[in-house]
Amino acid sequence: MSSNRKAYAYGISAVLLWSTAASAFKLSLRLLTPLELQFSAVAVAVVFLAFRAAAVGALRTMIPATPGDAVRSAVLGALNPFGYYWILLAAYDRLPAQEALVLNYLWPVVLAVLAVPFLGHSLSGRSLAALGVSFTGVIVIGTRGNLATLRFSDPVGVALAAGSSLVWAVYWIINVRDPRDGATKLLQSFLFGLLYLAIPMVGAGAPHAIPWRGAAGATYVGLFEMGVTFSLWLAALRLVDRTARISNLVFLSPFISLILVRLVLAEPIVPTTIGGLLLILSGIALQATSSRRPAGAQRAR
Repeated sequence: MSSNRKAYAYGISAVLLWSTAASAFKLSLRLLTPLELQFSAVAVAVVFLAFRAAAVGALRTMIPATPGDAVRSAVLGALNPFGYYWILLAAYDRLPAQEALVLNYLWPVVLAVLAVPFLGHSLSGRSLAALGVSFTGVIVIGTRGNLATLRFSDPVGVALAAGSSLVWAVYWIINVRDPRDGATKLLQSFLFGLLYLAIPMVGAGAPHAIPWRGAAGATYVGLFEMGVTFSLWLAALRLVDRTARISNLVFLSPFISLILVRLVLAEPIVPTTIGGLLLILSGIALQATSSRRPAGAQRAR
């Protein structure tokens, strides 16, 4: 099998797995608090990533090589998995799965805006139009079509879901400027993230037994939203000759996710969700035609 075919196989596998995340989050949050789900899932991801590193003889990469590497990993870990999933799971705990997953998809547009001050990119008129189109989609979803009054169904939940895109965009900008190997950065950032999560877990009081279905859900999220899937995506980007070929696969994810939300959660998909999603994706497409986005920036959600 050629490198490009392997890359497509890995990329499609990653997108399909990420498409199950919304349903897995909602099912697990029926049994666990957001903090319990996040801590348990990140712990599972760390174990998987450590075993993966050991299998290829790279377990030493768990420890940052220099103080500078330690600082970079500490910052990355504070953003992802700590801050990003903290905000995202809080949004899923408040909103229907369909709304949270679509609002989280704002991050490519947010990334284009943040790339102006942080990466020296320019923001054209088309980029501003793209931003307006995508945020119109946010308003359609957040108000559930009640555009006349602009009354949001859950302002906090909408802010959290949209805010998770901001955290991911900042994480990506810092991550792309870090020259270290992707797998090394991922393992170290998740180790720091687990340490950060241990603090509120201890503050929450004595640990208690969680139901086995909750533990199963956390294990699934840790493996197939985080550890395994991140590894597949990194492998795909490493093998393909042009990262845009793989990156474009992520646009399948929200549609697959909505189908699974309907089938698994029995959550009716309302027209405003579809309309908002189409507006957000239109904004992303408009932004893509205005300037080249950094290679490998996209990922599914």
